[in-house]
Amino acid sequence: MVIRRIIVPSLLYLILTVIGLLFLIPLLWPVLASINPNAQLTLTLPTALNLSNYIDIISNGLVIQPFMNSLIMAVSTMVLVILLSGLAAYPLSRYQFPFKAQIMYLILFASALPILALVTPLYAMYVVLNLQDTLLGCILFFTASSLPFSIWLMKNFLDSVPLELEEAAWIDGASILGSFTHILLPLAAPGIAVVGVWSFLGAWTNFFVPLIILQNQDLLPASVHIYTFFGAYGQVNYGQLAAYAMLYALPAVLLYTFVSRFFVKGVSGGLKG
Repeated sequence: MVIRRIIVPSLLYLILTVIGLLFLIPLLWPVLASINPNAQLTLTLPTALNLSNYIDIISNGLVIQPFMNSLIMAVSTMVLVILLSGLAAYPLSRYQFPFKAQIMYLILFASALPILALVTPLYAMYVVLNLQDTLLGCILFFTASSLPFSIWLMKNFLDSVPLELEEAAWIDGASILGSFTHILLPLAAPGIAVVGVWSFLGAWTNFFVPLIILQNQDLLPASVHIYTFFGAYGQVNYGQLAAYAMLYALPAVLLYTFVSRFFVKGVSGGLKG
């Protein structure tokens, strides 16, 4: 029995480890290909560390403008979603009013709508409003499509903060704005961070909407430009393509690193307040 208790879990862990490594193999290709000037579709180990692929795509101007467009859209969307979802979620979390349950179900239903099905009528509306082929049009679409789920998330995080903490602050003379700033926001910081990251990634990685709305090549974000980069420059340079993909993933990794630290600071700050 003792041997069985040791061998069976060990075999299970070994099998799961092998399966996990198999899933990691496709992720290793862009990492290794980006530092290999002679990269191919096969997974090969480079003989030495070489950053020529990164230097080439940065020096020839393939990265700066698309990445700036993506950052403008993603950061603007993130800020708008956090502000609007917070303003909408606060009364839904803290007050009771008629048809509150129906409004929550309506928000949940809106979050399940297929966004791509709305692109065609949206484009027709954008033509009337003169918003087609503009970054503002993409930002408004990303914000509107992210709001229903973000409001639902934000409300759940605000619900987890006891109302008694705000009431105690009010008794001590704090205003509603003061209690919201010093009590509710620090304790809800993880939720705000989750909504921010989710809305940022939604705008950063979206391919189909900018492809439809934007026609000007100078306005294309990195998510669309990487597609044109793959087929518009003759024979594909897999090393440069992998380097472009690695740089494209970098902002998301940096944001996640920042948010991971923010979780602890937000909770500890709220408890101190």
